[in-house]
Amino acid sequence: MKTFVKLGSAAAMLAAVSLFGLSAQADDPIVIKGVGTWGSLTNYQKHEGPFWNEKIAAATNGMITGDIKPQTELGLKGFEIMRLLKLGVYDYAYGLPGYVAAENPVFEGGDLSSVTQDIATQRKVAEAYFPILEKAVAETYNAKLLQLYPFPSQMLWCKGAINNIGDLKGKKIRVYATTLGDFVEGVGGTSVTVPFAEVIPALEKGVVDCGITGTMSAYKAKWYQVADHAYTMRVGWGLAFGAMNMDKWNDLGAEKQAALKTELDKLTDAMWDETAKEDAIALDCLSGKKCDIGEKANMTLVTPSDADLKVRDQIASDVILARWAERCGDDCAKNWNASVGTIIGMDATKK
Repeated sequence: MKTFVKLGSAAAMLAAVSLFGLSAQADDPIVIKGVGTWGSLTNYQKHEGPFWNEKIAAATNGMITGDIKPQTELGLKGFEIMRLLKLGVYDYAYGLPGYVAAENPVFEGGDLSSVTQDIATQRKVAEAYFPILEKAVAETYNAKLLQLYPFPSQMLWCKGAINNIGDLKGKKIRVYATTLGDFVEGVGGTSVTVPFAEVIPALEKGVVDCGITGTMSAYKAKWYQVADHAYTMRVGWGLAFGAMNMDKWNDLGAEKQAALKTELDKLTDAMWDETAKEDAIALDCLSGKKCDIGEKANMTLVTPSDADLKVRDQIASDVILARWAERCGDDCAKNWNASVGTIIGMDATKK
């Protein structure tokens, strides 16, 4: 009888310890400190910020909590963010491949200028290229790639009439990535690097004739106050990534890793869906067709013709892909051809 009592007491003690452990886990959650993208844009306002600051704690019953601020609030430059992630200053970071292409041209391969013209194809491209980027992010930044998602499509916003792709010849065009510069030079223009916040005065003063940015970015930043024509060829997608410091990822353990990945996959799906809608909303607002999110603009939207798209195909092959293959090397180009190339029917080949 005494033995039974002792065993019962031991079982009770084990149960108490177990309950204490669960309580301690809830009281001492894993905190993930992150850097988001631009605080004024939808991806941060509706997705990145709410996910980390609110939703992940609710979804994991407090096992994981987040603390994220946009890079615009933190005053960080794009290239600085991934270096800080590598050092473990931040646990999770969002960014664009253009920020890190100087470290390794492989990062450009998921969003080479003008090669995809619709978002469904761009998602297939991102998914096909994900394993290649995952390896590069791990090797270069000691980080685990967990998300690839787009901003609204990148187009050309010009002061003065643009009626076709030939009219871009001789124009000074603001770019923010090497592959966009390749496109501009391929059409006979001059690529100019201008910070986003300085594009409007650059257009006003004639420093640039056109600028490249996303549809919603152009609307929210009111580029239409100076630019009057939009050439709606998609020259990029602003493909972005989300990655976690590898040491932090490993510290989570299998259970928390699985829970976090499940929720991040849902977030990524929502971001792709949102971007597909935002393109149309922004273009309606910029053209003055209708606008439920603010004032109507009055830009002239110019749709590329079939002839324009044929010229684009030639530029993509002879300039954009050829230059990137040269920068990235034979193995890099071979991996791209076997993944993205099979989807869009193009090859990255050095000329």
